[in-house]
Amino acid sequence: MRIEYDIKLGFKDVMFRPKRSTLSSRSQVKLERTFRMKHTDAEWSGIPVMAANMDTVGTFEMALALYDKKLFTAIQKHYTVEEWKKFMTHAPKGVENHIALSTGTGTKDFENISRILEANPQLRFICIDVANGYSEHFVAFVKQTRKKFHEKVIIAGNVVTGEMVEELLLAGADIVKVGIGPGSVCTTRVKTGVGYPQLSAIIECADAAHGLGGQIISDGGCTTPGDVAKAFGAGADFVMLGGMLAGHDESGGDLIEKNGKKVKLFYGMSSTTAMDKHVGGVADYRASEGKTVEVPYRGKVENTVLDILGGIRSTCTYVGASKLKELTKRTTFIRVSEQENRVYTDNDE
Repeated sequence: MRIEYDIKLGFKDVMFRPKRSTLSSRSQVKLERTFRMKHTDAEWSGIPVMAANMDTVGTFEMALALYDKKLFTAIQKHYTVEEWKKFMTHAPKGVENHIALSTGTGTKDFENISRILEANPQLRFICIDVANGYSEHFVAFVKQTRKKFHEKVIIAGNVVTGEMVEELLLAGADIVKVGIGPGSVCTTRVKTGVGYPQLSAIIECADAAHGLGGQIISDGGCTTPGDVAKAFGAGADFVMLGGMLAGHDESGGDLIEKNGKKVKLFYGMSSTTAMDKHVGGVADYRASEGKTVEVPYRGKVENTVLDILGGIRSTCTYVGASKLKELTKRTTFIRVSEQENRVYTDNDE
């Protein structure tokens, strides 16, 4: 047993220190980025904000709405081959550059993505997604996927330490997903005692990834546009959102009226709700590690996206970054014990 005494930080523990800027308007900030992938030499251009591959977020409808704004969607993994074919037949040209096909790491999962990619060869991104990216089985699956789909861009996760980021990049991943336990409907930290504060995870994992020519996705923990900006400032190449994109028209789940208010269900993919739906319940050897919550209905996702992107642009103007790419170089975080004056929070709409 050993203890690391260095303090690890989450988004609530810091704020940006403002700096002089030559920018006169938020409109001058360029949020689009271009990345070259480690294993394929392929390029991707767009705004590197992603919808998470959750039932209630990573939907085809969400993908179309975010593509319109040049954002990215990791599509949830439970669509059938037929549903994928139908979607790709009617989807606008170019959407294949802004979506990822998601998969677990079982034998049936590999067979399933093989069938989907055979039917839709234009798909470029594969997202290999598990809660615990530290197993040898997971690394072997990444290698297997790279060997068969050598021309595809591979996203793999989740991990929170630099050495595991390096191992996954060397195994064949182009982009590594970072985050264990920070999600709003994740209970891993409570059920297992395992986790890593997200800001520190980003800083450490970005350093490891960039040294090998890879990228990282910050996955989880963002509750406000300011958190998204902090993730980019800490070194994340992409930021993945779940709860912030739930509750919209484009989100999965039924619209329910409760006590005169409209709500939508939002649940973690390790929750009892998700496992009842997809695998017949929680297996005897494990525990549920996710919540199911009711999220207030929020209409079209476009308004939320504009709010998020507007917040990031404002951050950039406060620190003098004319491009999102420059934000991490212009970032100085200060440790804080408070974030906002909450005296009127309960009355906010």
